[in-house]
Amino acid sequence: MLDRPIHTYKIHFIGIGGIGISGLAKYLKAQGAVVSGSDIARSSITDYLERLGIPITIPHDPSALTDQEVVIHSAIIKVDNVEIVAAMEKNCVILSRKRALEYILGDKRVFSVCGAHGKSSTSAMLAALLPHFGAIIGAASKAFGSNVRESQSPSLVFEADESDQSFLSSNPYCALVTNAEVEHLEGYNYDLKAFYQAYTDFIQMGQRRVINIEDPFLKGLELEATRLNPSEDISEITYFLKEDEPYTRFKLRDYGVFEVWGLGAHTASNAALAVLAALEELPLEELRKNLLDFKGIKKRFDILQKGEFVLIDDYAHHPTEIAATLQALQTYADLKGLKEAIVFWQPHKFSRLFDNLKGFQECFNHSIVSQLYILPVWRAGEAPRELDMQALFGHLEPTFIDRLWRTSEGLELFVQGVKIRTLKKGLAIGFGAGDITTQIRGDL
Repeated sequence: MLDRPIHTYKIHFIGIGGIGISGLAKYLKAQGAVVSGSDIARSSITDYLERLGIPITIPHDPSALTDQEVVIHSAIIKVDNVEIVAAMEKNCVILSRKRALEYILGDKRVFSVCGAHGKSSTSAMLAALLPHFGAIIGAASKAFGSNVRESQSPSLVFEADESDQSFLSSNPYCALVTNAEVEHLEGYNYDLKAFYQAYTDFIQMGQRRVINIEDPFLKGLELEATRLNPSEDISEITYFLKEDEPYTRFKLRDYGVFEVWGLGAHTASNAALAVLAALEELPLEELRKNLLDFKGIKKRFDILQKGEFVLIDDYAHHPTEIAATLQALQTYADLKGLKEAIVFWQPHKFSRLFDNLKGFQECFNHSIVSQLYILPVWRAGEAPRELDMQALFGHLEPTFIDRLWRTSEGLELFVQGVKIRTLKKGLAIGFGAGDITTQIRGDL
């Protein structure tokens, strides 16, 4: 469909405000492509892209299409989108993000990271271990202040997405899988066999393979791979604070001791997978030093405020992720000499809520949680569904609020527009993949 390298074209991105599409736009711009984009509303991402010199049209408008040759769109963009229609009239090459990956990554040496949980952190850790590589990950790494790191190297760390099967288009030289827990089954027509087959196909594509066999499905695969068994391969885990930032120290097999930003056994496991994937690329001691450059990623145990009031923003939106993060929060509280935490949860998608209802009903039942506040479900484009949140979660004795907002006075909580409380001290964390991250950051 394209008869020359994709970065030599003029490219328009529809849905450029999304983290996945914005990453491709930034990467291709750095490669030399002439890039433009559009989205339905402004955001911090579109503002950032405009500062990079990328012209952006808000909202979608046919006039955004002038002399572009290629259009790349996010998965939620439909065929009747006004810009898609204009692109067809202009005979542009129109590619989904999934299809575009084949052209963007086709000639790269890709270290492709996927899994239901932990793939963003593991990708960012791997990018820290291999600083000469390019990187496209699904969240902003604090180490380089973006979700994209440009490089002239043919090697690239890429966070692959299993939700739409686009990880099968990521051309993995090294296929790294953190876990294969069932998630996003709607992308597989709720066919469990097809879901697991896609993971198998992805792993088989890699010349090198690194998998976490703590996952039951991955453990049962009869494929040649570097296998991490955390319970046997990771030992001597300890936690500490450095300048009030959380760190985990662990020993990996006979490779010695490593230190990495973050807390919890899952942090050690993610870091161990990244180290095993990087072993053939740089000397061991250089890898040990480079791992210290990982400073976390935005919205993953993201400590927004320290001192008398400690406020954390976390992207966890699945019961497994929330449970692991609450355990890490308990460790952090112990290190800080704190006894309890206030938790805010914005459920993400009605489908995810109902598909994992039992897990959500149980995951907040943790001793660190002194009070649970539940916000309205973030629809993420889904049609609303009837549900009785009090009946479903009343056993947790939650307080239901409409919104929260961070100001210089503290974290303000609202019900029907009326402020009911302002938090000014203690430990608090917000969970969710919707706009809770905007609310919890507020004016500061």
